[in-house]
Amino acid sequence: MSRGTLAIQDLLPNVLKLAGAAGDAIMEIYLGGDLGEIRKPDDSPLTRADLAAHHILVDGLGQLAPDIPVLSEEAVAIPQAERGKWSRFWLVDPLDGTKEFIKRNGEFTVNIALIDHHVPVLGVVYAPALGVRYYATRGGGAFVQRQAAGEAIRARRLVEGEQIGVVASRSHADARTAALIERLGDHRCVSMGSSLKLCLVAEGVAHFYPRLGPTMEWDTAAAHAVVIEAGGTVCDLGGGELSYGKADLHNPEFFVCHAQDKQKLKELIRQVILEEQAGRQI
Repeated sequence: MSRGTLAIQDLLPNVLKLAGAAGDAIMEIYLGGDLGEIRKPDDSPLTRADLAAHHILVDGLGQLAPDIPVLSEEAVAIPQAERGKWSRFWLVDPLDGTKEFIKRNGEFTVNIALIDHHVPVLGVVYAPALGVRYYATRGGGAFVQRQAAGEAIRARRLVEGEQIGVVASRSHADARTAALIERLGDHRCVSMGSSLKLCLVAEGVAHFYPRLGPTMEWDTAAAHAVVIEAGGTVCDLGGGELSYGKADLHNPEFFVCHAQDKQKLKELIRQVILEEQAGRQI
């Protein structure tokens, strides 16, 4: 094991603690009365919990690794001229699934990723209301923790004749995704909020998560690290793995599955999109 991998793994215990501290702050507000909801300029919701978790994570990561900059969803006004110089940085979503938080359904997460040359090499996804943590480091495997000890997880390959498990967004459903799911044949569909959708594929609970809609880099990075270490892939519709630290922080449309099922599912998505385009031209 390389010295670089050991250094990344050595960071993990403290990152897990920081995720726990952020989760505690979120739950204190979640279980209280006033969420302090306001609207951002893009009309997405923001609560007191988003900001409380943001400050805990930015301060804590700054103390843990002063030489590694932090990019948080709640502090993105960092010029590209500066961000473009970063070869390694923390990418944080202090409260992913704010809509689920406001609905009080428990399906929200704290997301912390370490990006190294555009690749997520450490990821922690913590769902404090559900009491579950997913985490991974490059070369160290992927794990889920519901009790005292973490358990190793692996993505599941599609098996001929088996019912396919697909994950869909609870708050961002769309017609193209519905059409794609119908093309899968015999399937079961689980609706879920936040980055937990990617983690369900990493854990083998579902085979496939298509996202044919907008997301940002901080929405996926932490769970992406978990998916990779579980034997999966998070790739754009052409099959290229998502990358991080781009000038434009939007993700392309993507899907998540076992790495060896990528080609089959990529072709299925392509057929659905071509049919949709042909239908528009009629």
